[in-house]
Amino acid sequence: MSPIHRDDSATPVIAVDGPGGSGKGTVGRLVAARLGWHFLDSGSLYRLTAFAAQQRGVALDDDNAVADVAARLDVVFRGEEPDAVEGIVLEGRDVTREIRSEACGSAASRIAVRPAVRQALLERQRSFRQPPGLVADGRDMGTVVFPDAPLKVFLTASAEERANRRYKQLKQKGINVNLSRLLQEIAERDERDQRRSVAPLYPAADAIVLDSTGMGIEEVVTHVVNLWNSVAERL
Repeated sequence: MSPIHRDDSATPVIAVDGPGGSGKGTVGRLVAARLGWHFLDSGSLYRLTAFAAQQRGVALDDDNAVADVAARLDVVFRGEEPDAVEGIVLEGRDVTREIRSEACGSAASRIAVRPAVRQALLERQRSFRQPPGLVADGRDMGTVVFPDAPLKVFLTASAEERANRRYKQLKQKGINVNLSRLLQEIAERDERDQRRSVAPLYPAADAIVLDSTGMGIEEVVTHVVNLWNSVAERL
C-alpha cells in the first residue's frame, strides 16, 4: 500500500502497542479478522527498512541514508485484508520469512530510534487508516501514529513468557533459535525501546494495559473485541 493523502479521521482505529513478543501482532490480526477491518503490522515497515538498508550496504547509523531507504520502499503487503494470507514482497521478492528473523528485528529496533526514519514512515503508516476500520499494532500506535484512536490497548507479558512464545513461533516455522539468546535479545530490545528519545515505548495515558501472561491467544482476542464493543456503544 502506498501513502495516500486522505482524511479518514472518522475511521475507527484500535491501537495495539506493546513490547516485542507480547503477541500484539497475532492478536491484532485476529481482532481485525473478527471485525472485518484492515490490519497494520507497523513493525514490518521498520524490519523492511532495516533489511533493505543492509541489502544495499547502508550503515544503520546513517540517519539520512536509512530515512531515504524508508521513503523509497517498494513494498507490497499481500494479505492486508483480514481473511487473506500474509505475505510481504520487497522489490518483487517475497521477504516474509527473512524479515521475521531475530537479527532483522534487532536491526529494526536500532533504526527505530532515528527521528528521520520514523518521520519517513509516519505517513505510510497513517495511509492504512481506511474504512471500515483499522487495527494497528506496534510500539507507538496509540501515542504517536494514531493518538485519536478510540481504543488503545497496551499488551504486555513477562519477558520469560514472551521469549517462550517467540521460541515456539520460530521453531514452528523451522527457524533454528536458542531460547536463552532470545530472552537476552528481548531484554535488550525492551531497554532500547523504553530509553529511546523519540517515541519511547510506554502506554498512552488512556490505554488499557493488558498483561497476557498465562492467557491464551483466543482469550486475549475476545477480551479486546469486547473492549471495542463497549467503546463502540459510546461513540
